[in-house]
Amino acid sequence: MDSSTKLRQAEQALIPIFSGIDSQVKENLKRVLAAYRNHRVGVHHFSSVSGYGHDDLGRQVLDRVFAEIVGAEAAAVRVQFVSGTHAIASALYGVLRPGDEMLAVAGAPYDTLEEVIGLRGSGQGSLKEFGISYRQLELTPEGTIDWNRLQHAIDSNTRLVSIQRSCGYSWRPSLEIADIEKIVHIVKQQNPDTVCFVDNCYGEFVEDREPTAVGADLMAGSLIKNPGGTIVTAGGYVAGRADLVEAAACRLTAPGIGSFGGATFDQNRLLFQGLFLAPQMVGEAVKGNHLTAYVFEQLGYPVNPRPMEPRRDVIQAIKLGSPEKIIAFCRSIQQHSPIGSYLDPVPGEMHGYESELVMAGGTFIDGSTSEFSADGPLREPYVVFCQGGTHWTHVAIALEAAIEAVGEPIASR
Repeated sequence: MDSSTKLRQAEQALIPIFSGIDSQVKENLKRVLAAYRNHRVGVHHFSSVSGYGHDDLGRQVLDRVFAEIVGAEAAAVRVQFVSGTHAIASALYGVLRPGDEMLAVAGAPYDTLEEVIGLRGSGQGSLKEFGISYRQLELTPEGTIDWNRLQHAIDSNTRLVSIQRSCGYSWRPSLEIADIEKIVHIVKQQNPDTVCFVDNCYGEFVEDREPTAVGADLMAGSLIKNPGGTIVTAGGYVAGRADLVEAAACRLTAPGIGSFGGATFDQNRLLFQGLFLAPQMVGEAVKGNHLTAYVFEQLGYPVNPRPMEPRRDVIQAIKLGSPEKIIAFCRSIQQHSPIGSYLDPVPGEMHGYESELVMAGGTFIDGSTSEFSADGPLREPYVVFCQGGTHWTHVAIALEAAIEAVGEPIASR
């Protein structure tokens, strides 16, 4: 059976799931439209100021709109955040002080946070170098939260619990909103003052609520992922309790400036428009994830999540089993990207990552994982991670080539 036939079969099998995704998009878009209406967003909010960025009306209203959408007291949506990692680091440095403990409850953090925490590298001002200790609860053998250990995990100096919503580069189920709500409840029972922080990258608009709507004190993410709707050129956000958002903003800028500075460089229209587009773009990416999972499971590869399972983020993992297959997969994706299709992905080092990576990302926004991309660390068990997608039909076209390039698992031949 050729790859195009495999794709057609997958598309037919997934029609009911695609319909359900469209319904989810509609509900999330209603939430976005309500916030825009409640805050009377108009074309006058598209203009911005220069210099310090004082009294930027568009920025101020966008913060309020974003906060309402995610069910938070406050938000700071800023082009000055370099990445999701930068936004997360600002939140951590804003909350934590010498002598505090940070507890990660979903196993090891994403690679780029290892140097922020101090698990790798030295001399860069990590949390560890500022006297902040770190502990993590390992996942169960099934890759889920260890609920029994969590019941007694909070110590007297546990100032912040870190909850990573997405699987990152690990082979585990990503967390659903109900999981995050349960974690927050268990933590607050032990110490109401412990801050529950969520790394929300890749998860925005996948479900009908965000972590701050179910009790999380603070969360952070990137604007070139889900909430930027594939058109925002840079930035990130923090959202949650107003005092904690301000503390994070003071780490982005400076104490005394906090969230009251930061010019938007005429980006306000894109920020508003990207947020409006975000539910639809996330829906398309989720459809692409289901399609990818379906065809590669049919070929005989382990996939996470499985094809018919509900989605919790916009990442689809495929265990290809060899570095050669990861490279072949990424080459196929790159060749069917709108930008840089002539480029050949090769393994290389990247700042913040421990292992060599191979990445395919012919995207309009450099590094945008809300557009269709794929990457993987060249380490056992050799898993490639697909992210994003502006429309599922683009994913389908690229998958035809990827199926041919990767072939069936060696063991099944």
